[in-house]
Amino acid sequence: MKRITTLIVLVLLLPITLLFGQSATVVKGVISDAKTGETLPFVNVQVVGTTIGTTSDADGQYTLNVPNKQPKIKFTYIGYQSIEKAITPGNTQTINVKMVVDALLLKEVVIKGKTTRYRNKDNPAVQLIRQVIDHKEQNRMTQNDYVEYEQYEKISLALSNLSDEFKDKRIFRNYQFLFVTQDSVGMGGKNMLPAYMQEKLSQVYFRKNPYTKKQWVQADRKAEFDQKFIDNDGLNAYFRRLYEDIDIYKNDISIATNLLLSPIANTAPTFYKFFIRDTVKTQTPWLIELGFVPRNKADMLFEGKLFITLDGNYSVQNAYLTVNKDINLNFMRDLEAKIEFVKEEDGRYRPSKTSLGMEFSLGEKAAGLYGQRVVNFKNFLTNQPRPDSLYKGPAQENAPTFAQLNTNNEAYWQNLRHLPLDRMESNIYRNVDTLQTIPSFRRIMDITTLFFAGYKSFGKVEIGPANTFYSFNPVEGFRLRFGGRTTTELSNRLYFEGYGAYGFKDQKWKYFASSTFSLNNKSVYHFPLHYIRASYQRDTKIPGQELQFVQEDNFLLSFKRGDNNRWLYNDVLKLEYIREFTNHFSYKLGFTQWAQTPAGILKYERTTDGAAQNVAQLNNTELSLELRYAPNEQFYQGKLYRTPLINRYPIFTLRYNAGIKGLLSGETDYHTVTGNVAKRVYLSQYGFADVTVEGGYIFGKNIPFPLLMIHRANQTYAYQLNSYNLMNFLEFVSDRYASIDVQYYFNGFLFNKIPLLKRLKLREVVSLKALVGGLRDENNPNKGASVFRFPVDSEGRSISYNLGSQPYIEGSVGVANIFKLVRVDLVRRFSYLNNPNTVQWGVRTRFRLDF
Repeated sequence: MKRITTLIVLVLLLPITLLFGQSATVVKGVISDAKTGETLPFVNVQVVGTTIGTTSDADGQYTLNVPNKQPKIKFTYIGYQSIEKAITPGNTQTINVKMVVDALLLKEVVIKGKTTRYRNKDNPAVQLIRQVIDHKEQNRMTQNDYVEYEQYEKISLALSNLSDEFKDKRIFRNYQFLFVTQDSVGMGGKNMLPAYMQEKLSQVYFRKNPYTKKQWVQADRKAEFDQKFIDNDGLNAYFRRLYEDIDIYKNDISIATNLLLSPIANTAPTFYKFFIRDTVKTQTPWLIELGFVPRNKADMLFEGKLFITLDGNYSVQNAYLTVNKDINLNFMRDLEAKIEFVKEEDGRYRPSKTSLGMEFSLGEKAAGLYGQRVVNFKNFLTNQPRPDSLYKGPAQENAPTFAQLNTNNEAYWQNLRHLPLDRMESNIYRNVDTLQTIPSFRRIMDITTLFFAGYKSFGKVEIGPANTFYSFNPVEGFRLRFGGRTTTELSNRLYFEGYGAYGFKDQKWKYFASSTFSLNNKSVYHFPLHYIRASYQRDTKIPGQELQFVQEDNFLLSFKRGDNNRWLYNDVLKLEYIREFTNHFSYKLGFTQWAQTPAGILKYERTTDGAAQNVAQLNNTELSLELRYAPNEQFYQGKLYRTPLINRYPIFTLRYNAGIKGLLSGETDYHTVTGNVAKRVYLSQYGFADVTVEGGYIFGKNIPFPLLMIHRANQTYAYQLNSYNLMNFLEFVSDRYASIDVQYYFNGFLFNKIPLLKRLKLREVVSLKALVGGLRDENNPNKGASVFRFPVDSEGRSISYNLGSQPYIEGSVGVANIFKLVRVDLVRRFSYLNNPNTVQWGVRTRFRLDF
């Protein structure tokens, strides 16, 4: 670490040493308003008689190296009187400056007003930004009925801030050709290792009414890794989510899956401080350089500068955005966004180029990941109507000529791209291809895939997932499992998957086998899915436990609270047909034959003539249909699950299940309809809320409780988003229900106001889960229905209930972002507290990496 620090210092001081030798004086200090004491950001500090200078930072602090032959420095700031200060050559010194307002200079800005202690009232900078806000709708491109343009974009990523020691490690001996050494120590550091590149050329069409934005991709090119290691399409979607389009005229701008308030949002004057820095008279119309900083440096806000036109339109001609080092944004070491506009013939400004560069790292001095997305626009055409057919279909799709283009030809792309590739980008395509031919790299990728995805590839077969090899539970005791599946190296259409498991307590074997046939000649893990699958499974299950993105026999889920001794042995034969469309509408048809046998202390008992009769097994035959619509859905396809990249768009799911008595031993007739709507609601500076509304109804009578709605319970110590975290397994059973789940993330809005918590970058979260429902008498064993009795505990008390007039409610308050990883919730249950084995309070933990 000492060597790394020394290297960085030397690199930083090198330009100064070359320019001044040993004859320079270090001057530093703080610049503030003489009347109010407020620090002044972005003040120009210049060595008199030279071009050497700097500006103060967001806190008014500056540092300047002055040649010993130059005895004076000058401070200038628009709206203030200039000040010159003499320095003592050869001695490091502190010169704090208090600047006085110059009313005459303020008049040049046209907006009148006098400066006092920073406030919005009578502040010329705030008056100016309010003019920008008032005019922003007329300045947006979407003011036109129709707009079309050509768009070129490129995104590149590289490992960054790599030390010379890291670069020279023995493991990289064969990879030296991959490294890029920068001439400066700008964003990304001295040594970088390029890792990913994509270019795309599109024709974009916008229609105001009805609102539609259609992107026809004409050419696409990216550096791809072996699909058995990485989902390239998912990786591309993830990078697009991190580096989304920047529209300065929107109230909120997406940065690394978070929303930051735009400096020209309607509420910007409430959260930002604005300063007039300069008047640019070298072009027509004149421009005002307007600086801005967050009032609270930890809030999700930008800092930077805008150039505003003084032609009565108050358009943004250029914008520079960055973030404060204290922002409550995880892993963000640096950010730089630039937005450029060009004046068209109609006098309006259109976007010409945007660039967003971000560097992520686990530590200030650690290696990181630097990425940059550049988008260039040209050939604008406004108010030219196009046929409706042009706008139909998904928001982005390949143009009809896409398949005929030779997108991998470098000469072709040299003529196609708007902007040339820089030195780091130019070799990425070739290097990624070369890298994957090196055996040691493939071994590294193998180990990484095993660690993160749980699978070890052996070519045509891969073994896993590793976290299910060992687990334990009260029915099986210690459980060992081993399984795997085939890969595309065996077949691109036919896939096999299976596992075997053994419980040392019940001394029984469990197993699973499936065969899947792809109907679109794509991998069954590749969007859009289109396949048929047949499977058979014999295994254990907890009634009512439904997990998302987790294997049920995951080792970590073996640890549970309370009684956990009511299980099932399941024999499930399943046939499925799944079809997805590019607009993210999908449907699933299913046939299931299910035989379930109670295990542990769970018993199936039917009351006949007043006497309890044991039922050894329940057989059920079911047909199912699921409809799902997720417009503009984004996700990363892992080895096991699709990991959603949640955005602002809702997801709708409708399911229908029909039990058929008499078909393949089916014993019960019923019809079940359930619906679910999930949406993330963004609340700008106040965070966001994930809201899920769900409901269901079962038609039929004399339906045994295992086939009713057994509401999702959680008896682990992990906080589960889609379960009731203080509800016991099998506690509530319904044939009709409605529920709402709200997870509200403040994103540090409150904690950022508390100095101690502000430094820790903690984030507050609250949740509320409410469930109402009921059970008709014809399905209620306590009302005389000829169905299975509800399960009882060791004292003969029922442990399963129907919901009455009172809803089940639980809520939590939590602290998230602990060590940037942990969320801890204090959960309280508000109703049905007299049920056996219930707890009113609990502490639950959740692990998740968030930006």
